[in-house]
Amino acid sequence: MNIRDHHQRAIDRLADAYRDDPEFLGLIIGGSVAKGFARDDSDVDFLIVATDESFERRLTARDLFINRTDLCDYESGFVDGKIVNLGYLEELADKGNEPSRAAFMGAFAAYSHIPDLDSLLERIPVYPEAGHDERIRAFYSMAFIQHWLFHEAARHGNRYTMLRAASQLALFCGRLILAHNRALFPYHKWLPRILESVPDKPDAFMELFDNLLAEPDGANATALFERVRDFQDWGVTDLDAYTWFMTDVEWAWMSDKAPMEDW
Repeated sequence: MNIRDHHQRAIDRLADAYRDDPEFLGLIIGGSVAKGFARDDSDVDFLIVATDESFERRLTARDLFINRTDLCDYESGFVDGKIVNLGYLEELADKGNEPSRAAFMGAFAAYSHIPDLDSLLERIPVYPEAGHDERIRAFYSMAFIQHWLFHEAARHGNRYTMLRAASQLALFCGRLILAHNRALFPYHKWLPRILESVPDKPDAFMELFDNLLAEPDGANATALFERVRDFQDWGVTDLDAYTWFMTDVEWAWMSDKAPMEDW
């Protein structure tokens, strides 16, 4: 991993600031610096692992963030951190959703008083096989519905719904391709970058993805959806997609199911 010198200096100062504080057991560097995506002006994102007593006290006080500019020597630089406890990391490794897991891609401990923290960090950014087939069907069905909704909105001249459907169509076509490659959904900021990196996707997928977002019209919506639809047999009929949307989206409140973006 290539970390810029000024980011490394900020990490070193951050570790020095908290290493001997008995309230904190370990410091984990994440974000764009850990992923190798950082720009010169990127901040340094981190999680700091508090003792259970400290975490509970801070949780009650709603004091779970650290933001400091004094540890950076570059223009507009700052470190930005969240306070968690070891139980959070263990639960995340066991049952965390994709965006929370993806946040640990490339993450590393700048210091640790926790035995086996490195091995725990390795368990977190792992694609969850449980529910894979369900996610494939769900993401295809949502892409199908958003394609249909885009054209319905266009027919009625409803620009708000057109723009939202275009964004959702891009999102769920993207999530389908990520799941097909068993790649974690990194939440929205890094979605295009991770999509570019996965090996098995339709021809010109990123071009069609970008075209729809740049010019959300019917031709671009259909071009993206049909390219994804025809990439392989996803095992979902049109009727299946409509039925899924009714039972799993419109009726989701009946089963207290988590929103799809939390999968």
